[in-house]
Amino acid sequence: MSEQADQPDQPDQPVGGRVDLDAAAAAFEGIAAGVAVASTRWRRLDHAITVTSYTWVSREPALLLVCVHEDARFLDAVEGAGAWGLSLLPQSARATATWLSTPGRPAVGQLDRVPHRSGPTTGVPLLDGALAAFECRTTAVHPAGDHVVVLGEVVGLGPTTGEKPLVRFRRSYHALA
Repeated sequence: MSEQADQPDQPDQPVGGRVDLDAAAAAFEGIAAGVAVASTRWRRLDHAITVTSYTWVSREPALLLVCVHEDARFLDAVEGAGAWGLSLLPQSARATATWLSTPGRPAVGQLDRVPHRSGPTTGVPLLDGALAAFECRTTAVHPAGDHVVVLGEVVGLGPTTGEKPLVRFRRSYHALA
C-alpha cells in the first residue's frame, strides 16, 4: 500500500485562502437587507444602533441574533444590560435609521428624537411604528471577526404594522416598490 493511500483525501491544490477584503465588502453591499434598530437600557440611559445584520435563529425556543461591531459603544451597553430590543423599521423611518447609524452621535439622548416606549417585559426601548418589535434576554455572546454576535431569547413582542420595510442596498436606504 502506498504512503498516499494511508493519508486522508487531500486536494491537489489548497482550498480557500484570504479574499480581498475590499472586494468582499463590495460584494456584500449587493445583499439587500432589512433595517432594524437594536436597543437597550443600561445605567439609566437608552442606547440604540441601526443594524442590518440580524436574523431569526430558532422557533423553539424563539431566538434572534444581532451582529454588532466590536468597537460600538452599544456593545458594552447590551452586554451590561443583559436584555435588548429589536425594532424592524418601516420605510417611513429612514431618518431614524440614518440618525442611529451616525458615528459620533451623543451617547446621551439617542432616542430623544425617536418616538419609543419601554417594553413591558424587559423595559428596553422599542420604537413606535415598528413593523415588529421583539424584547430579548441575552443568552450568548460570540466574537466573530470584527463583530460580536449577540444571541437572545425572545421574551416579549410588540405590535406589528402593515407598512413596507426599509431596506439597505448598495450603501443606501430604499423602499420596496
